Amino acid sequence: MNFTNKTVWITGASSGIGRALALAFSEQGANLIISSRNEKKLNEVKEECRESGRVRVLPLDLADFPSLTEKVKSAIGYFKGIDILINNGGISQRSFASETQLQVDQRIFDINYFGTIALTKALLPHFISKKSGQIVVISSILGKIGTPLRSSYAGSKHALHGFFDSLRAEIYDDHIAITIICPGFVNTDVSKNALKGDGTKQGVVDKGTAGGYSPEEFAVKALKVIGKQKQEAVIAGAKESLAIYLKRFLPKLFSRIIRSVDVT
Repeated sequence: MNFTNKTVWITGASSGIGRALALAFSEQGANLIISSRNEKKLNEVKEECRESGRVRVLPLDLADFPSLTEKVKSAIGYFKGIDILINNGGISQRSFASETQLQVDQRIFDINYFGTIALTKALLPHFISKKSGQIVVISSILGKIGTPLRSSYAGSKHALHGFFDSLRAEIYDDHIAITIICPGFVNTDVSKNALKGDGTKQGVVDKGTAGGYSPEEFAVKALKVIGKQKQEAVIAGAKESLAIYLKRFLPKLFSRIIRSVDVT
């Protein structure tokens, strides 16, 4: 796919993967709508883009479901339509299930799952009316497996796979593509911002995260996947990718390994 003059809307665009995707699409000549809760950082990302005049900043909170319909109207109006929605906004977790308050579990689901599907549903009539469009979901390796310290995060990512696999079948005749991308470790602030059991942020970067792909490396690989409109792709290191196959073909071995492996 040639992204020149395509309009791409990216959530979670103020840092990390979202920022890197915005810069990569900008280099490809796309029109951009960038969203997150942090308007100041979004404006900084806008100024980093190749052509800042082709970037619109649209702050939003994925957990504020009632506001998303109006956000969609604004987004469509910027460039008279949207071609690609990239659902990248989300939050991670670093706590045992037994030590995680229920409201923290709910917060993770509100952002990662309900916020993502609420935004998608609000935009879906636009894609259906023009019989084209692409929905990209930045999931996780944890959308395919579960590990300690990530119970609700993994649950929210698994839920995304179920929802978007179903949606893909429902909108096939409307010529709308759905691409699910499963990153492994990417060196961002995701672990620093991850929620502990009491809802506070972890505040430190895990060594696994620090040793992952750079956001820029990830973005290059992701744009290739998006351009080919692949249904699903894993962008991860060898060990993380192997875990998916162990879980599928040797589940008992996977369970034994995952109990003792360092997942941070």
